[in-house]
Amino acid sequence: MPEYPYIAIEGVIGVGKTTLARLIQKDFNAELLLEVFEENPFLSDFYADREKYAFQTQIYFLLSRYQQQHRVIQEIIGRAPLISDYTFAKDRLFAHLNLRGDELALYEQVHAVLAARIPLPSLVVFLRADTDVLMERITFRDRPYERDMDRGYIDSLRVAYERFFSAYDQAPVLAIDTNDINFVRNPQDLRAIVGQIRSALDEGMHQLSLP
Repeated sequence: MPEYPYIAIEGVIGVGKTTLARLIQKDFNAELLLEVFEENPFLSDFYADREKYAFQTQIYFLLSRYQQQHRVIQEIIGRAPLISDYTFAKDRLFAHLNLRGDELALYEQVHAVLAARIPLPSLVVFLRADTDVLMERITFRDRPYERDMDRGYIDSLRVAYERFFSAYDQAPVLAIDTNDINFVRNPQDLRAIVGQIRSALDEGMHQLSLP
């Protein structure tokens, strides 16, 4: 059975991943796979004390993401296109930012076993934005556990994302700068993104360069 395209949208907290996934779903006649992150019981504690709660938070996310993606992705792309607002691969990005020593080593062992069972995207759409823009968007959406979000952490996360996807070679990457566009309120911006995604999918499995 031929597989349909699997598009994964990625980027830092607040960049607009889920919003874009929902907006382009009809354009690609796709099913949605959205990350369930608010159920993580350690998340609010992590934002209050990242060092103390990093390992619990990361392991919970790793297992939750595996449970959500294992088999489900393969089943969906056997019958329809799929758009997700995250990749399984990004879990390692957060782990390397937040974990150290034995905790990171243990995480890597578990991740290696689980990642081998997760299908790779046909295309990763990497949404980029400056730190100040990200902080504005986080403030605007006003999620309770994000109200005291540390700017330094968001900036370090932004840098980590840039480095991660500049070296990512498991799937083609389409990087889109969102600083000066509004794909929610401006239909032209949204149409332009849809056009870029369609063109990138037509490129096949050739790695796309980050600008």
